[in-house]
Amino acid sequence: MKIAMRSLLALSASGLGAFTFTPLAAQEARSPEYVDATRVNVPLDPWLHALDATFVDVDKDGDLDVVVAVEYGVNRLYLNDGHGTLTWKKGAFGNIVHDSEHVEAADLNGDGWMDLVFVAEDDGVHQLFLGGPGGTFTDASDRLPSHSEGNALAIGDVNGDGLPDIVIGNTNEKGAGSAKDFLWLNDADNPGHFIDASVSHLPGNAQGTQGIVLADMNGDGALDIVTAQQDGPNRLLLNDGTGHFTEATDRLEQDVPTETREVHVFDANGNGLPDILYFNLTSNNHGWDKDPQTRLLLNDGKGHWRDATKGNLPEHRFSSWGGEIVDFNHDGAPDIVVSAIQVPGFVPLQVRAWQNDGKGHFTDVTLAMMPSETTGRSWSMAKSDLDGDGKDDLFIGQWGTQARLLLTNRDTVKKAPFPKLGQPAS
Repeated sequence: MKIAMRSLLALSASGLGAFTFTPLAAQEARSPEYVDATRVNVPLDPWLHALDATFVDVDKDGDLDVVVAVEYGVNRLYLNDGHGTLTWKKGAFGNIVHDSEHVEAADLNGDGWMDLVFVAEDDGVHQLFLGGPGGTFTDASDRLPSHSEGNALAIGDVNGDGLPDIVIGNTNEKGAGSAKDFLWLNDADNPGHFIDASVSHLPGNAQGTQGIVLADMNGDGALDIVTAQQDGPNRLLLNDGTGHFTEATDRLEQDVPTETREVHVFDANGNGLPDILYFNLTSNNHGWDKDPQTRLLLNDGKGHWRDATKGNLPEHRFSSWGGEIVDFNHDGAPDIVVSAIQVPGFVPLQVRAWQNDGKGHFTDVTLAMMPSETTGRSWSMAKSDLDGDGKDDLFIGQWGTQARLLLTNRDTVKKAPFPKLGQPAS
């Protein structure tokens, strides 16, 4: 995800005069849910471009580890001690620099070990690592059919054969190659190898896909495709159950032009039907262009999705490259955690927390819920229980600011050592 960085160090008063923002006030009381455990629980690297992460138990020790997709770096494996303290296992995915944007995990070859797929943008080198005993990985990237300018990734069984397949969303930002998305079917005769079914199974497009979700949108039991498009409109592709997809984008109400970077599917209003959330930018830091308001489309129960943003989501003018759906107040209704970056300027902002009333109406509770340390250029996030208390923790990816870890179990968070007066400095 390349950013137009005209000059982050040369933001003048006149340059910001046309667009001002008011930062959030400092948090006055600690969050009832999260403690920011970054300083002592996460390997510190404030310049790392940790754009995405997934939680997976790579070594079968009973706790979830963290795999990080790194832009212009080497992808990382952080091993969990079972209490949320992460240790970098260097070299787990080799030592070659790539431009990885996203990562997903699944047992692709049926051997009982979780495998990993990374999708890359600038160098187009998508990677497949097969998991094995002891949390080791074997590079099997030569099994992937193609390279591309990839910016989106999803894994799921789209043709009903019991094997996970791979969907990659492609962009054409550099003006060369094709923006057509990929569908790679897992070979039933040789699991862990893939057959390119992009042309035969997907409708064509050249709009630039930045996000993909696989979800059953029409209740027929088959995984459909919902996408986030950088140039719009966002797309809905319905699956016939065999992995053949048909365009159904006209079922999405999209009257506002958007530049969407991430999409989530969840039941926002508790009626048992899948709704859609889009995280949007005003531009890729080129200046003020489109409305970056996060948008919520509610399922009308008749196979269409209506824009219910106004009155249901907090209004904002920041841009958002990602976020996560998580019930952070444990009332049974899904809440939203939102990355926030001020554009133009690419100014770091605090991560937002929007609380659901159970009926799909969301209220900004950032000051109460989010630790103030979560200010940064936040990106995609991952959630699950890292510290063993049964509640979802959050790993917040960042672009050139420190990736952050929010834990829910305060008893397991390590304390930073305090120096002793009169003793030699360590």
